[in-house]
Amino acid sequence: MGYIEELRKVVGNRPLNLVGTAVGVINEKGEILLQQRKNGIWGVPGGFLELGESTEDAGRREVLEETGLQIGKMDLVGVFSGKDHFVKLPNGDEFYPITIAYITREILGGQLEVNREEGLDARFFSLYSLPENMNPLIPNLLHTYLQTRKV
Repeated sequence: MGYIEELRKVVGNRPLNLVGTAVGVINEKGEILLQQRKNGIWGVPGGFLELGESTEDAGRREVLEETGLQIGKMDLVGVFSGKDHFVKLPNGDEFYPITIAYITREILGGQLEVNREEGLDARFFSLYSLPENMNPLIPNLLHTYLQTRKV
């Protein structure tokens, strides 16, 4: 059982601040890796930190678990948080995510494959041809990244 599940045993459904990472993986063609979650929404690989885990280690772990790819160096894009990001899950759990977003162009190995426990699909998309049903974090992440760096 993970950190959040243990914490929920103590606090129940009450709102929590939860820290997570999101990683935009860019391939050699300049395409971004998106994963379609079980709810049909497309997003970048990512998830919540376990106790004692760095945000970078969590990002690498989540990319590997969700897509089968091993990544290297990650560049910080920004931190996304606040009231606008509030989530209430169908089971009643409430939380305010604090998402530390990264971009990487360093794919070190592995083979792209969908982890069926995590999602329905995973593939690279052109930045000019993204799916409609995307997590709202993705346009914010790309906009912030493109303002400060070249893709």
